[in-house]
Amino acid sequence: MTNSSHTGRGPERLALAAAGFSVVMWASAFVSIRSAGDAYSPGALALGRLLAGTAVLGVLLAVRREGLPPRAAWRGIAVSGLLWFGLYMVVLNWGEQQVDAGTAAMVVNIGPILIALLGARFLGERLPPRLVAGMGVSFAGAVAVGLSMSGDGGANVLGVALCLLAAVTYAAGVVAQKPALAHGSALQVTFFGCLVGAVACLPFSGQLVADAADAPLPATLNMVYLGVFPTALAFTTWAYALARTTAGRMGATTYVVPALVVLMSWLVLDEVPAWLTLLGGGLCLAGVAVSRSRPRRRTERTEPESGCAPVTAVADAR
Repeated sequence: MTNSSHTGRGPERLALAAAGFSVVMWASAFVSIRSAGDAYSPGALALGRLLAGTAVLGVLLAVRREGLPPRAAWRGIAVSGLLWFGLYMVVLNWGEQQVDAGTAAMVVNIGPILIALLGARFLGERLPPRLVAGMGVSFAGAVAVGLSMSGDGGANVLGVALCLLAAVTYAAGVVAQKPALAHGSALQVTFFGCLVGAVACLPFSGQLVADAADAPLPATLNMVYLGVFPTALAFTTWAYALARTTAGRMGATTYVVPALVVLMSWLVLDEVPAWLTLLGGGLCLAGVAVSRSRPRRRTERTEPESGCAPVTAVADAR
Protein backbone atom coordinates (compact mmCIF):
# COMPACT_ATOMS: atom_id res chain seq x y z
CA MET A 1 0.00 0.00 0.00
CA THR A 2 1.35 3.40 -0.95
CA ASN A 3 1.30 6.51 1.17
CA SER A 4 -0.80 8.40 -1.38
CA SER A 5 -3.96 7.93 0.68
CA HIS A 6 -2.26 9.67 3.58
CA THR A 7 -0.66 12.52 1.63
CA GLY A 8 -3.45 15.04 2.09
CA ARG A 9 -4.77 13.71 5.36
CA GLY A 10 -2.71 16.01 7.60
CA PRO A 11 -3.79 19.28 5.91
CA GLU A 12 -7.37 18.01 5.76
CA ARG A 13 -7.41 17.33 9.49
CA LEU A 14 -5.88 20.73 10.18
CA ALA A 15 -8.59 22.38 8.08
CA LEU A 16 -11.27 20.43 9.95
CA ALA A 17 -9.76 21.54 13.27
CA ALA A 18 -9.79 25.15 12.06
CA ALA A 19 -13.46 24.85 11.07
CA GLY A 20 -14.21 23.29 14.45
CA PHE A 21 -12.61 26.22 16.26
CA SER A 22 -14.71 28.62 14.20
CA VAL A 23 -18.03 26.99 14.98
CA VAL A 24 -17.21 26.78 18.71
CA MET A 25 -16.41 30.49 18.75
CA TRP A 26 -19.55 31.35 16.78
CA ALA A 27 -21.65 29.31 19.17
CA SER A 28 -20.17 31.23 22.10
CA ALA A 29 -21.07 34.46 20.29
CA PHE A 30 -24.78 33.80 20.85
CA VAL A 31 -24.24 33.96 24.61
CA SER A 32 -22.17 37.16 24.35
CA ILE A 33 -24.61 38.85 21.95
CA ARG A 34 -27.42 38.15 24.42
CA SER A 35 -25.50 40.02 27.12
CA ALA A 36 -24.08 42.89 25.07
CA GLY A 37 -27.32 43.34 23.10
CA ASP A 38 -29.09 44.63 26.21
CA ALA A 39 -26.76 47.64 26.38
CA TYR A 40 -25.78 48.21 22.75
CA SER A 41 -27.99 48.89 19.74
CA PRO A 42 -27.57 46.51 16.76
CA GLY A 43 -25.46 48.87 14.66
CA ALA A 44 -23.30 50.00 17.57
CA LEU A 45 -22.65 46.40 18.63
CA ALA A 46 -21.68 45.43 15.09
CA LEU A 47 -19.33 48.42 14.72
CA GLY A 48 -17.68 47.86 18.10
CA ARG A 49 -17.19 44.19 17.33
CA LEU A 50 -15.70 44.94 13.91
CA LEU A 51 -13.36 47.64 15.24
CA ALA A 52 -12.01 45.26 17.87
CA GLY A 53 -11.61 42.53 15.28
CA THR A 54 -9.89 44.85 12.80
CA ALA A 55 -7.41 45.98 15.45
CA VAL A 56 -6.41 42.43 16.36
CA LEU A 57 -6.19 41.33 12.74
CA GLY A 58 -4.12 44.40 11.87
CA VAL A 59 -1.57 43.47 14.52
CA LEU A 60 -1.40 39.90 13.23
CA LEU A 61 -1.00 41.12 9.66
CA ALA A 62 1.86 43.41 10.69
CA VAL A 63 3.60 40.68 12.68
CA ARG A 64 3.40 38.27 9.76
CA ARG A 65 4.40 41.06 7.35
CA GLU A 66 1.63 40.28 4.92
CA GLY A 67 0.86 43.22 2.70
CA LEU A 68 -2.02 43.92 0.38
CA PRO A 69 -3.69 40.94 -1.30
CA PRO A 70 -3.49 40.63 -5.11
CA ARG A 71 -5.97 42.63 -7.18
CA ALA A 72 -7.81 39.46 -8.14
CA ALA A 73 -8.88 38.97 -4.50
CA TRP A 74 -10.39 42.41 -3.95
CA ARG A 75 -13.76 41.79 -5.54
CA GLY A 76 -14.51 38.85 -3.24
CA ILE A 77 -13.11 40.72 -0.25
CA ALA A 78 -15.29 43.77 -0.90
CA VAL A 79 -18.49 41.76 -1.43
CA SER A 80 -17.95 39.50 1.58
CA GLY A 81 -16.92 42.47 3.71
CA LEU A 82 -20.09 44.42 2.89
CA LEU A 83 -22.48 41.47 3.11
CA TRP A 84 -21.05 39.13 5.75
CA PHE A 85 -18.96 41.36 8.00
CA GLY A 86 -21.17 44.43 7.69
CA LEU A 87 -24.82 43.88 6.82
CA TYR A 88 -25.08 40.38 8.31
CA MET A 89 -23.90 41.44 11.77
CA VAL A 90 -26.23 44.43 11.91
CA VAL A 91 -29.38 42.65 10.76
CA LEU A 92 -28.68 39.58 12.91
CA ASN A 93 -28.30 41.75 16.03
CA TRP A 94 -31.48 43.59 15.10
CA GLY A 95 -33.39 40.42 14.26
CA GLU A 96 -32.54 38.75 17.56
CA GLN A 97 -34.08 41.75 19.35
CA GLN A 98 -37.34 41.26 17.44
CA VAL A 99 -37.90 37.50 17.66
CA ASP A 100 -37.29 34.75 20.16
CA ALA A 101 -34.11 32.69 19.95
CA GLY A 102 -35.90 29.66 18.56
CA THR A 103 -37.39 31.51 15.60
CA ALA A 104 -34.06 33.18 14.87
CA ALA A 105 -32.28 29.83 14.92
CA MET A 106 -34.75 28.23 12.52
CA VAL A 107 -34.66 31.08 9.99
CA VAL A 108 -30.92 31.77 10.06
CA ASN A 109 -30.17 28.07 9.65
CA ILE A 110 -31.33 28.11 6.06
CA GLY A 111 -27.94 29.75 5.45
CA PRO A 112 -25.97 26.50 4.91
CA ILE A 113 -28.59 25.32 2.40
CA LEU A 114 -28.27 28.60 0.51
CA ILE A 115 -24.47 28.29 0.57
CA ALA A 116 -24.66 24.87 -1.08
CA LEU A 117 -27.09 26.09 -3.73
CA LEU A 118 -25.14 29.29 -4.45
CA GLY A 119 -21.89 27.36 -4.48
CA ALA A 120 -23.31 24.99 -7.10
CA ARG A 121 -24.61 27.89 -9.18
CA PHE A 122 -21.70 30.33 -9.05
CA LEU A 123 -18.68 28.21 -8.08
CA GLY A 124 -19.54 25.08 -10.01
CA GLU A 125 -19.46 22.94 -6.87
CA ARG A 126 -21.09 19.53 -6.81
CA LEU A 127 -23.94 18.60 -4.50
CA PRO A 128 -23.04 15.06 -3.38
CA PRO A 129 -25.98 13.00 -2.07
CA ARG A 130 -24.32 12.71 1.36
CA LEU A 131 -24.03 16.49 1.62
CA VAL A 132 -27.69 17.00 0.70
CA ALA A 133 -28.83 14.26 3.07
CA GLY A 134 -26.67 15.56 5.91
CA MET A 135 -27.98 19.11 5.51
CA GLY A 136 -31.53 17.78 5.56
CA VAL A 137 -30.93 15.92 8.83
CA SER A 138 -29.16 18.91 10.39
CA PHE A 139 -31.87 21.35 9.30
CA ALA A 140 -34.50 19.09 10.90
CA GLY A 141 -32.41 19.21 14.07
CA ALA A 142 -32.17 23.02 13.89
CA VAL A 143 -35.96 23.21 13.52
CA ALA A 144 -36.36 20.96 16.57
CA VAL A 145 -33.98 23.14 18.59
CA GLY A 146 -35.80 26.25 17.42
CA LEU A 147 -39.24 24.90 18.35
CA SER A 148 -38.02 23.84 21.78
CA MET A 149 -36.45 27.25 22.44
CA SER A 150 -39.33 29.32 21.10
CA GLY A 151 -41.11 31.49 23.61
CA ASP A 152 -44.76 32.53 23.65
CA GLY A 153 -45.05 33.43 19.98
CA GLY A 154 -42.53 36.25 20.16
CA ALA A 155 -41.95 36.34 16.42
CA ASN A 156 -43.03 39.21 14.19
CA VAL A 157 -42.83 39.87 10.49
CA LEU A 158 -39.96 42.35 10.81
CA GLY A 159 -37.89 39.99 12.95
CA VAL A 160 -38.39 37.03 10.64
CA ALA A 161 -37.52 39.19 7.61
CA LEU A 162 -34.34 40.40 9.31
CA CYS A 163 -33.25 36.85 10.19
CA LEU A 164 -33.98 35.77 6.62
CA LEU A 165 -31.88 38.66 5.31
CA ALA A 166 -29.12 37.63 7.71
CA ALA A 167 -29.17 34.09 6.29
CA VAL A 168 -29.02 35.39 2.71
CA THR A 169 -26.16 37.82 3.37
CA TYR A 170 -24.23 35.17 5.29
CA ALA A 171 -24.56 32.68 2.44
CA ALA A 172 -23.70 35.23 -0.24
CA GLY A 173 -20.70 36.44 1.76
CA VAL A 174 -19.27 32.94 2.11
CA VAL A 175 -19.67 32.20 -1.60
CA ALA A 176 -18.08 35.57 -2.50
CA GLN A 177 -15.16 34.94 -0.14
CA LYS A 178 -14.28 31.54 -1.60
CA PRO A 179 -12.74 32.82 -4.90
CA ALA A 180 -10.78 35.51 -3.04
CA LEU A 181 -9.01 32.82 -1.03
CA ALA A 182 -7.52 31.45 -4.25
CA HIS A 183 -5.47 34.66 -4.50
CA GLY A 184 -5.01 36.02 -0.98
CA SER A 185 -4.15 34.37 2.33
CA ALA A 186 -6.79 33.65 4.97
CA LEU A 187 -5.41 36.47 7.13
CA GLN A 188 -5.41 38.98 4.29
CA VAL A 189 -8.93 38.15 3.16
CA THR A 190 -10.26 38.24 6.73
CA PHE A 191 -8.52 41.47 7.76
CA PHE A 192 -9.56 43.48 4.73
CA GLY A 193 -13.07 41.99 4.77
CA CYS A 194 -13.41 43.00 8.42
CA LEU A 195 -12.05 46.46 7.57
CA VAL A 196 -14.60 46.87 4.76
CA GLY A 197 -17.38 45.86 7.16
CA ALA A 198 -16.17 48.31 9.80
CA VAL A 199 -16.08 51.17 7.29
CA ALA A 200 -19.60 50.29 6.15
CA CYS A 201 -20.78 50.46 9.78
CA LEU A 202 -19.17 53.85 10.54
CA PRO A 203 -22.59 55.61 10.38
CA PHE A 204 -23.28 53.92 13.74
CA SER A 205 -20.31 55.66 15.38
CA GLY A 206 -22.50 58.10 17.28
CA GLN A 207 -24.63 55.29 18.69
CA LEU A 208 -21.52 53.37 19.71
CA VAL A 209 -20.10 56.32 21.64
CA ALA A 210 -23.44 56.99 23.34
CA ASP A 211 -24.05 53.35 24.23
CA ALA A 212 -20.50 52.82 25.49
CA ALA A 213 -20.89 55.74 27.88
CA ASP A 214 -23.88 54.10 29.59
CA ALA A 215 -23.12 50.41 29.10
CA PRO A 216 -22.06 48.27 32.07
CA LEU A 217 -18.54 46.88 31.94
CA PRO A 218 -19.60 43.24 31.30
CA ALA A 219 -21.53 44.29 28.18
CA THR A 220 -18.53 46.17 26.80
CA LEU A 221 -16.22 43.26 27.58
CA ASN A 222 -18.60 40.95 25.75
CA MET A 223 -18.48 43.26 22.72
CA VAL A 224 -14.67 43.18 22.78
CA TYR A 225 -14.76 39.39 23.15
CA LEU A 226 -17.00 39.18 20.08
CA GLY A 227 -14.46 41.20 18.12
CA VAL A 228 -11.37 39.27 19.21
CA PHE A 229 -12.51 35.64 19.24
CA PRO A 230 -15.70 35.01 17.18
CA THR A 231 -14.62 37.65 14.63
CA ALA A 232 -10.84 38.07 14.32
CA LEU A 233 -9.73 34.54 15.15
CA ALA A 234 -12.77 32.51 14.12
CA PHE A 235 -13.24 34.21 10.76
CA THR A 236 -9.54 33.66 10.00
CA THR A 237 -9.64 29.96 10.83
CA TRP A 238 -12.86 29.70 8.82
CA ALA A 239 -11.16 31.29 5.80
CA TYR A 240 -8.23 28.91 6.20
CA ALA A 241 -10.58 25.92 6.14
CA LEU A 242 -12.78 27.34 3.36
CA ALA A 243 -9.73 27.66 1.10
CA ARG A 244 -9.22 23.90 1.43
CA THR A 245 -12.72 22.54 0.86
CA THR A 246 -16.00 23.44 -0.83
CA ALA A 247 -18.31 26.18 0.38
CA GLY A 248 -21.14 23.66 0.64
CA ARG A 249 -19.28 21.35 3.01
CA MET A 250 -18.10 24.29 5.11
CA GLY A 251 -21.64 25.64 5.35
CA ALA A 252 -22.91 22.26 6.51
CA THR A 253 -20.28 22.31 9.28
CA THR A 254 -21.99 25.30 10.90
CA TYR A 255 -24.95 23.09 11.79
CA VAL A 256 -22.86 22.11 14.80
CA VAL A 257 -23.56 25.59 16.20
CA PRO A 258 -27.14 24.93 17.49
CA ALA A 259 -25.95 21.86 19.39
CA LEU A 260 -23.07 23.81 20.92
CA VAL A 261 -25.35 26.71 21.87
CA VAL A 262 -27.60 24.27 23.72
CA LEU A 263 -24.61 22.87 25.60
CA MET A 264 -23.13 26.30 26.41
CA SER A 265 -26.50 27.64 27.58
CA TRP A 266 -26.75 24.63 29.86
CA LEU A 267 -23.25 25.08 31.32
CA VAL A 268 -22.94 28.88 31.38
CA LEU A 269 -26.51 30.14 31.77
CA ASP A 270 -27.87 27.14 33.70
CA GLU A 271 -30.63 26.70 31.12
CA VAL A 272 -31.58 23.03 31.31
CA PRO A 273 -32.51 21.83 27.80
CA ALA A 274 -35.76 20.02 27.13
CA TRP A 275 -35.78 16.57 25.53
CA LEU A 276 -36.74 18.08 22.17
CA THR A 277 -33.74 20.41 22.39
CA LEU A 278 -31.39 17.50 23.05
CA LEU A 279 -32.93 15.52 20.21
CA GLY A 280 -32.50 18.46 17.84
CA GLY A 281 -28.90 18.96 18.91
CA GLY A 282 -28.19 15.30 18.29
CA LEU A 283 -29.72 15.51 14.81
CA CYS A 284 -27.56 18.56 14.02
CA LEU A 285 -24.42 16.65 14.93
CA ALA A 286 -25.52 13.53 13.05
CA GLY A 287 -26.27 15.57 9.93
CA VAL A 288 -22.85 17.21 9.99
CA ALA A 289 -21.22 13.80 10.35
CA VAL A 290 -23.13 12.53 7.32
CA SER A 291 -22.41 15.61 5.22
CA ARG A 292 -18.66 15.42 5.86
CA SER A 293 -18.36 11.66 5.43
CA ARG A 294 -16.89 10.17 2.28
CA PRO A 295 -18.21 7.10 0.48
CA ARG A 296 -15.97 4.06 0.41
CA ARG A 297 -13.92 3.83 -2.73
CA ARG A 298 -15.07 1.27 -5.22
CA THR A 299 -12.90 -1.76 -5.82
CA GLU A 300 -10.45 -1.36 -8.64
CA ARG A 301 -9.68 -4.14 -11.09
CA THR A 302 -6.01 -4.36 -12.00
CA GLU A 303 -4.35 -6.50 -14.68
CA PRO A 304 -1.23 -8.33 -13.42
CA GLU A 305 1.90 -8.08 -15.52
CA SER A 306 1.98 -11.86 -15.97
CA GLY A 307 -1.21 -11.76 -18.02
CA CYS A 308 -3.15 -13.84 -15.52
CA ALA A 309 -6.81 -13.22 -14.74
CA PRO A 310 -7.62 -9.80 -13.27
CA VAL A 311 -7.15 -9.47 -9.52
CA THR A 312 -9.50 -7.32 -7.46
CA ALA A 313 -7.67 -4.83 -5.24
CA VAL A 314 -9.64 -3.13 -2.54
CA ALA A 315 -8.74 0.53 -2.15
CA ASP A 316 -7.77 1.69 1.27
CA ALA A 317 -10.84 3.43 2.67
CA ARG A 318 -9.67 4.01 6.15
